[in-house]
Amino acid sequence: MKRLFRFLVKLLIWFAILSVSLVVLFKYVPVPVTPLMVIRYVESTDEEKSWKHNWVPIEHISKNIQLAVICSEDQKFLEHNGFDIEAIEKAYENNKKGNRIRGASTISQQTAKNVFLWPNRSWVRKGLEVYFTFLIETIWSKERILEVYLNSIEMGPGVYGVEAASHHWFKKSGANLTAYEAAAIVSVLPNPRKYRANPASTYIQKRKEWIVKQMRFYGKLDLNPQK
Repeated sequence: MKRLFRFLVKLLIWFAILSVSLVVLFKYVPVPVTPLMVIRYVESTDEEKSWKHNWVPIEHISKNIQLAVICSEDQKFLEHNGFDIEAIEKAYENNKKGNRIRGASTISQQTAKNVFLWPNRSWVRKGLEVYFTFLIETIWSKERILEVYLNSIEMGPGVYGVEAASHHWFKKSGANLTAYEAAAIVSVLPNPRKYRANPASTYIQKRKEWIVKQMRFYGKLDLNPQK
């Protein structure tokens, strides 16, 4: 038992060292690949295999899509420390009543999951998601979290990140997306392998219009108010 205990302690120490080191590294270095990208590629058939991913700095990403993902996915992104407690409580009450399951993941949580973990749901993965969310909120800036999110999120079948999605759906750079184009891409995020940003279905069109309306209500996005 003592040997097992010592082994577990060493394992936890090494895990903490390696995980913190990786988060620090990705504070400065582009994330080249995520577990989801690999899993999707391995699971797909030869005819379906596709991997479009092109990292770009946030300065080359349209403010429209930066604002669109915040308005659609996490309007309190600049206010919370990684977890939206109010949204979690509402989702819990909703799910407890047996209604359609609602999530309450923030952009920070989604970033932690996409970059460091796997997509399947389990208590172990959820616990690690909380841990990595705490790390990136502590070590990265909000701007860096959004930059990594926008470069890593799945935005179509085999399409990852804004730049690849912009070329895939609208044949243009992510720096030049209009508000409606940005909203269209963000509209597919609930199921990017099923929904199409262009041409948009009736459902995606409604989501797109709602997101654009929220963008107008939100106003100007400032990721660095202290500067």
